Amino acid sequence: MFNKKMVTDIDVAGKKVLVRVDFNVPIKEGVIGDDTRIQAALPTIKYLLEQGAAVILCSHLGRPKGEVKPELSLQPVAKYLGTLLEAPVTFAEDCVGEKAEEAAERLEPGEVLVLENTRFHAGEKKNNPELAKAMASLAE
Repeated sequence: MFNKKMVTDIDVAGKKVLVRVDFNVPIKEGVIGDDTRIQAALPTIKYLLEQGAAVILCSHLGRPKGEVKPELSLQPVAKYLGTLLEAPVTFAEDCVGEKAEEAAERLEPGEVLVLENTRFHAGEKKNNPELAKAMASLAE
């Protein structure tokens, strides 16, 4: 039908897997208003966990234009995701750099790490290759 690999075509056991998800959901005062996009990502996340992967999730939220805006943090999403999964979910305060690297290094198979909003970095909207390399280096 088509020649693209599916997640089911890859042996992920014991590996750290970076997954771009769409967690751009409405949040008001730390409460998620509509979890449709989170629910849509659950089958892939659960599959990876069942296969023995450590799952690192990255997403954007809103339009912070390269600035850190606490009201656009993905921390409430990580907390909510923890209520949906039967797996430990942690949160990294950045999507690259020391905080993300340390959180990814501690991650074990069967666990999930949600990285902070990718759009807190201006390079995300500009498809900056250095930002992409730094995020990719968190996984295998």
